[in-house]
Amino acid sequence: MWRSYQSMRRTISRSSCFSTSTTKWWDHVAPAPVDPITSVTQAFLADPAPTKINLGVGAYRDDEGKPVILQCVRQAEAKIAGSDFLESVSSSVSSKLVEESVKLVYGQDSDVVAEGRFAGVQALSGTGACRLFAEFQRRSYPESRIYLPDPTWSNHHNIWRDAQVPCRTFCYYDTGSKGLNFAALIDDIKNAPDGSFFLLHPCAHNPTGVDPTEEQWREISYHIKVKNHFPFFDMAYQGFASGDLDRDALSIRIFLEDGHLIGCAQSFAKNMGLYGHRVGCLSILCNNRKEAVAIKSQLQNIARAMYSSPPVHGILLVSTVLSDPDIKELWIQEVKAMANRIREMRTDLHESLLRLGSSLDWEHITNQVGMFCFSGLTAEQVNRIVSEYHVYMTIDGRMSMAGVTTGNVKYLANAIHEVTK
Repeated sequence: MWRSYQSMRRTISRSSCFSTSTTKWWDHVAPAPVDPITSVTQAFLADPAPTKINLGVGAYRDDEGKPVILQCVRQAEAKIAGSDFLESVSSSVSSKLVEESVKLVYGQDSDVVAEGRFAGVQALSGTGACRLFAEFQRRSYPESRIYLPDPTWSNHHNIWRDAQVPCRTFCYYDTGSKGLNFAALIDDIKNAPDGSFFLLHPCAHNPTGVDPTEEQWREISYHIKVKNHFPFFDMAYQGFASGDLDRDALSIRIFLEDGHLIGCAQSFAKNMGLYGHRVGCLSILCNNRKEAVAIKSQLQNIARAMYSSPPVHGILLVSTVLSDPDIKELWIQEVKAMANRIREMRTDLHESLLRLGSSLDWEHITNQVGMFCFSGLTAEQVNRIVSEYHVYMTIDGRMSMAGVTTGNVKYLANAIHEVTK
């Protein structure tokens, strides 16, 4: 029998049919489209120019352009040192993370938190939280669609597309004023089919840095309520808009006051400097505890099939920062310092352009908030600033203000001035 088996193997190996079939499994697979953000960093790293500046990355940098490990994170690391990262630890740590996260975004004394009217699960940063919700939306409302701001973070389109949820856009940015196109935004909310899903940036809008005012948020909430739309907030930059964690959650608190049931994706990648740890939270507000238990079980079921559970170390760090009063107070101070540095760089860039005698209006640089500035540069001007000055940003002119420092701001201003003459 063994000889017969060996003979059969030799026959198969000589078969041209077998040989051909094994070489054609993947020959139809084409390269994926280049990510517009990661491609900027790749091009920057490949550039040998000593004057190069990377304004593409959406993570905080200090005034020397280096990544920052916050002191609060160092203290949390010391506090959890020696912890046993066991199976039995994961569940309790996850619960603590969710509990502290929802207090941070909905308010320490919020009724929905006190009454347990939320379904919350830890997630792989904000991207993972959005992806979990997109899948939950598809399963719960298979005929629904999601309305995304135009523009929005490019990965939002990928996330809901891969969840097979149809995407539409609503007006947000006004290229003329370089501010909010509020009238068109409200019209799009009114004209969307009743019961649609709307994705909103609660603060530090990515990529524009343009946020609605408090009065505008109240009107947005009113019209979404009238149309029975479901608001889903992607909170990626809490603290980076104003330096105040509660103030940056004002839009969400307004929606709570108006009686909305909302969803929220939270990320601690930026405001804790934990980009590589991928710590996030997804929460969905519910009518009662029974509903919350059911929804949480569905979210856990989705996560189980996707990745089972995230690593516990980053979760321990974040939950320790949020739950230890002294460490949390230090974090609040450090968030404020990061936000202040970014605001100072906005002011310096604006003033540098004025000193150069630019005839253009650059008020939007200081009017916008948060990590990003929508510069107003055209694609042609972006290509020039890359090729001639080695300043890297996305093709739509979005600049990460965290990449601007006291050492490069004058060089950047001159580059912008030269390509916009």
